[in-house]
Amino acid sequence: MQPTYSVEVQDITRRFGQFVAVDHISFQVEDGEIFGFLGANGAGKTTTIRMLCGLLLPTSGQARVEGFDIYTQTHEIKQVIGYMSQKFSLYDDLTVAENLAFYGGIYGLGRAELDKAVQNAMSTIDLSPYMNKLTRDMPVGWKQRLALTCAILHKPRILFLDEPTGGVDPISRREFWNLIYDLADGGTTVFVTTHYMDEAEYCNRLSIMHNGRIIALGSPQALKNEYQKNTIEDVFIHLVKKQIE
Repeated sequence: MQPTYSVEVQDITRRFGQFVAVDHISFQVEDGEIFGFLGANGAGKTTTIRMLCGLLLPTSGQARVEGFDIYTQTHEIKQVIGYMSQKFSLYDDLTVAENLAFYGGIYGLGRAELDKAVQNAMSTIDLSPYMNKLTRDMPVGWKQRLALTCAILHKPRILFLDEPTGGVDPISRREFWNLIYDLADGGTTVFVTTHYMDEAEYCNRLSIMHNGRIIALGSPQALKNEYQKNTIEDVFIHLVKKQIE
């Protein structure tokens, strides 16, 4: 049976003046998989994810997200995706409940729909201890949970997570990945960027980026087998060294 794809990218490039942030990359993301973009800061991961979310137009190339064209159907794309950016983007001076209500309004959810959406999200991500607390008073790990909850209120078909665990402790990072697994098990496609080597091991498939280019693509185990390495970190170091030699 032929796979179906949530994301299809062909020869996408993005330039900022003379600087090439993303350099002719191509890949596909299958429905329901956890797809990872691994690379150091500045590798082009965030630029790619912003193009796929309809926030930034490519310089050249083609891509479709859930069947929608990233040039002409950005409004439709934004209706079917969830997006969690690198920086914490919620309102520190609102309570958790007020943030959820605000983002539910952005997604066009009425009161009854919002209540149901919050209940559904809370079945995966339990924020009940903090609902009436100001967001600024929450630990960083719980802030990330809140940001994820806001991103999935409208039940997106594909969830884009840009460095979602930056700045949190290892235990919180692992708990956050358990939430990602739960979402994927429920049928959500997850596209996640990271520079943490251990997180790359959790993905179904992985793309390794360096200087705006994809230098390897495959499942973590397939990449380790191909390059005869024990860990993805070893694979990454091996490939990057080859690029700079």
